[in-house]
Amino acid sequence: MHYAKIIPVKIIDARKAIHDANSKPEPSGGIQLTERLLDSLHRPMLDLRISVTDRCNLRCTYCMPREIFDKNHVFLPRSELLSLEEIVRVAESFVRLGVRKIRLTGGEPLLRRGIERLIEKLSALRTDSGAAVEIALTTNGVALAAKAQALKQAGLSRITVSLDALNEAVFQRMSDSGVQVKSVLQGIEAAQRAGLSPIKVNMVVKRGVNDGEILAMAEHFRHTGIILRFVEYMDVGSSNGWVMDEVVPAQEVVDLISARYPLLPVDPNCAGEVASRWAYADGAGEIGQIASVTQVFCHECTRIRLSTDGKLYTCLFAEQSDTDLRALLRTGKSDEEIRRAITNNWQNRSDRYSQGRHEFMETPRNKIEMSYIGG
Repeated sequence: MHYAKIIPVKIIDARKAIHDANSKPEPSGGIQLTERLLDSLHRPMLDLRISVTDRCNLRCTYCMPREIFDKNHVFLPRSELLSLEEIVRVAESFVRLGVRKIRLTGGEPLLRRGIERLIEKLSALRTDSGAAVEIALTTNGVALAAKAQALKQAGLSRITVSLDALNEAVFQRMSDSGVQVKSVLQGIEAAQRAGLSPIKVNMVVKRGVNDGEILAMAEHFRHTGIILRFVEYMDVGSSNGWVMDEVVPAQEVVDLISARYPLLPVDPNCAGEVASRWAYADGAGEIGQIASVTQVFCHECTRIRLSTDGKLYTCLFAEQSDTDLRALLRTGKSDEEIRRAITNNWQNRSDRYSQGRHEFMETPRNKIEMSYIGG
């Protein structure tokens, strides 16, 4: 059996991350902040992930297994989803409180009607100092070829595409679909032509399923300017049947690739970056590693998540939310009251699931599904 070694990480004071992330204090409409908004472990709130739909056109086994998300699964009715206008209003409050990057996720965000209009409105947001907010999007790429140019014109800053294999049979096994790999590759090419760069491609690696595709993926994306990132298979939600035996540790992936194409470590782009970076020694580009199982990064996580129906979650592995922004919006609460709810939510945050994974797994947990709050 293959067991991933868990590397313990001490929770540290993240005040230095505030300074590194351009943390000049800004007024917040009634909530006076002397520095970036910090949680109980001194982590700043800098990144907002918005799930715009709980629907998807794939049934990836690690996210939306078909035996759970089948034809009888009941998705959220349209009336329960935040409207585009509600999303923009909430996003504006987050920006006032320090968020500097917004990522749109799902489900599959390109299935949300009006996604280009939403991006256009979000890309117009500015901090109190006049700085633009980075708008990113994660997609499975199936509908990307037809939408890439419009997304760029709407103001999308950059895009991440999920692709777990190049081999047709392996890809269709991972995605539990009849979708062809070429449709995703065509979407990536369209994104390149549209100027959505640098493009990142995320590959979730599951032992015994697609780990034989690691080198093929690395070889395909060398010399393309596309950053391939290997994601450790995670115990997100409660439906994917996760076991540690199926995790391929990040270091194993680095060793495998480096044996053929030597790799050199690269410094992170910014404070709180979750992916470690490795550059090809021959200058062919770089790869990344997202290793929340074996190299946990809870101590520097700056992300907060907004679900499709307007609830706040402070961890990808959360069980529940005690902050319902949709209820506040639809009962006529002011922007100040919304910002106060966000502030209270973040300041009470103490999540560190990955750091204590084994401890937490001893007690059954009904974790929120990734398709509901976004990856």
